[in-house]
Amino acid sequence: MRVAVITGANRGIGNHWTVKLLQEGWIVYAGYKQNMGGLEVIEDENLIPLQLDVTDTKSIEGFVKNISGDVDLLINNAGVPDGRWRSLTEIDDDWALEVLNINSLGPVRMVKALHHKMTNSKLTKVVMISSLMGSIDDCEMGKSYAYRASKTALNMFTVAMKKECLEDNISFIIFHPGWVKTRMGGDRAPVEIEDSVDGMMKVLENHTIHDSGVFIQYDGQEINW
Repeated sequence: MRVAVITGANRGIGNHWTVKLLQEGWIVYAGYKQNMGGLEVIEDENLIPLQLDVTDTKSIEGFVKNISGDVDLLINNAGVPDGRWRSLTEIDDDWALEVLNINSLGPVRMVKALHHKMTNSKLTKVVMISSLMGSIDDCEMGKSYAYRASKTALNMFTVAMKKECLEDNISFIIFHPGWVKTRMGGDRAPVEIEDSVDGMMKVLENHTIHDSGVFIQYDGQEINW
């Protein structure tokens, strides 16, 4: 059976990815930081919920030790907002660094820790949940300094890792999931969570090693850096 790892799987986009993959017969190692949230109501023997803090190397190591065999898919979904700071004077240095730690370095830690379980004969896919707000080209309004910077950094980390991992048959895809109706996205968001995840799954299904490092929207539209 195919094996997936999902971070931030207890709510929102991560939780919906979890449900969809289980429906397709995947074994899912679902990471949650504190509360299981939506994972508690899922009844499936292929769901393996495990505590995971992507800022804590020991937590990641403990998580990885519970995974049997190789990993076919890693979805780096865990992330946080920054409060949408509107001016330089509003930026909180400590929280800005925490946002970067979670959103940018967290996914890198996961790839690093799982690398030995992803270097196999079949193609392994790594999904990075980024954002259009990580596009320098698209930054016309400004604001949300740390969140924007964290997603831009994530994109660069991913493209750099892509170069190294091609020979290991590991392919990366950087997704903008859309402005989605979740706790983070809010009720005004125009994209339903089902449409976002279904779209990403369709794009992912056709993704190959030759597309590694692409920055793409959930509906298949490529995004300018």
